Amino acid sequence: MMQKLKSGWVTLGIVLALGILPPVFLWSGQAFYMDLATRLIILAIAAVSLNLILGFGGLVSFGHAAFIGIGAYCVGIPTYHATYGEFGAIATYSGLFQILLAVTAAALFALITGMICLRTKGVYFIMITMAFAQMVFYLFVSLEAYGGDDGLVIDTRSEFPLINLDDPLQMYLFSYASLVAALLIVRTIIRSRFGAVLRGAKDNNERVVTLGYNTYLYRLTAYVISGAICGYAGALLGNFTTFISPEMMDWTRSGELMFMVILGGAGTTLGPVLGSLIFILVEEVLSHFTIYWHLPFGIMLIAIVLFVRGGLMGLVSGNAN
Repeated sequence: MMQKLKSGWVTLGIVLALGILPPVFLWSGQAFYMDLATRLIILAIAAVSLNLILGFGGLVSFGHAAFIGIGAYCVGIPTYHATYGEFGAIATYSGLFQILLAVTAAALFALITGMICLRTKGVYFIMITMAFAQMVFYLFVSLEAYGGDDGLVIDTRSEFPLINLDDPLQMYLFSYASLVAALLIVRTIIRSRFGAVLRGAKDNNERVVTLGYNTYLYRLTAYVISGAICGYAGALLGNFTTFISPEMMDWTRSGELMFMVILGGAGTTLGPVLGSLIFILVEEVLSHFTIYWHLPFGIMLIAIVLFVRGGLMGLVSGNAN
């Protein structure tokens, strides 16, 4: 009981800090930290989406960054055509249109690939998800009209009623609200009957099947929801960076998302957010001293996995091995 209470206070503290500190940084003239926090929030949304299938569903996807890239290009491509007066600027600059396109495209890609990937399990699932992601990666590399390997600059950010994403504070608050919504969606799913089946399939799939549940459909649905949320994060990332490239969906980016989830605590609501926070901070600090910052980060990750049950959230709850 005390562990849950302690974890709850830490969760509340992190959520409040993420909502309060970045605007304070901006108003104090520290715009760099504001940008860093915005990037953190967007990557946290992607990590939360991965946690739905990895932490709660036991599906180790090594191609989740593909959804980020798809979402980002669903912002960049319509804007590119609007800039040259094609298809109507009003529709293609519309944030609602771009977000809907990003979520739909990512969900559709998740549905098509998930129907195939979920026929496998274990290391085969890991490799086939990475293979599909690399196929998308090379597809966008080959699209010379949209910059190919050099990427594409987004001249105009998505336009929303009453929201100006060119304002750093509004961009952050919009992303922060999106993160809170993503956390609530995942939390609601996991606490539902659907979530109970998903977690049961992770622990003992055969037993859940014998109870009469089609775990394939449950996992496929979770995979599609996860891809849709990650596509949304990609649309936000495209707006934030105003530059997109195939590099956003490389397999190494998928690995970074997995690091965030595992580091923070897979199968916990706030673990991916905490993992994203530590990952970004460690990257920012260590990269000032060495280009090989992945080495000390890897050592830290190994130590967390070996000696702390449940990642950093487990450490907060006192679950050291």
